[in-house]
Amino acid sequence: MNHPLEAGLKKILQEGFEGPPKPVTVSYFTNTKPDSGIFGALSHLTGADVSKQIYGTTLAAHTDHVRYHMWGTNEWLYEGTFPTMDWNKSWEIQTVSDDEWLSIQEGLINEYQRLLEKIDHIQWTEDLANELVGSLAHSAYHLGAIQQMLKFMEG
Repeated sequence: MNHPLEAGLKKILQEGFEGPPKPVTVSYFTNTKPDSGIFGALSHLTGADVSKQIYGTTLAAHTDHVRYHMWGTNEWLYEGTFPTMDWNKSWEIQTVSDDEWLSIQEGLINEYQRLLEKIDHIQWTEDLANELVGSLAHSAYHLGAIQQMLKFMEG
C-alpha cells in the first residue's frame, strides 16, 4: 500500500466493520464504545434475535444484504466484471437458525477480509474508486440501520 487514500479507505472500512481501534484515540464516524462496528453490534445476537421483523425486514436480511453487496464488489475487483445482481433476492432472508446466523456472519467476514486484502493491489480507475467508496457508504448506511433496529429491540 503506497497511497494515503488506500490507507484511509482501509481504516474507515475497518472502523465500520470492526469498530474504532483500541484504545480509542479517534473515531471517524462510529461512536467510541466497544462493539460499535457491524461485527461487534451483531456478535451477541442469536438466530431468533436476527429473525425478528423490524420495520419490515430482519437483521439477518440486512447482514446478508451487506455481504451480497460486498461479494459483488469483490467479484469486480478480483474477476474484472461486475456480476448481475438480484437485489430483491438479497432481502429474502427472514427466519434463521443459530447455525444459519453464524454462516451469514462468517460470509460477511470473509467478503470483508477479501476486500481489505485486495485494496493493496488495485489498479485504480475512477469506476473502481467509485465502487469502493460506494461500498463504504453502503456499509455505513447499513450500520446505522442495524443500530436503529437494535435500539428498537431494546425497547
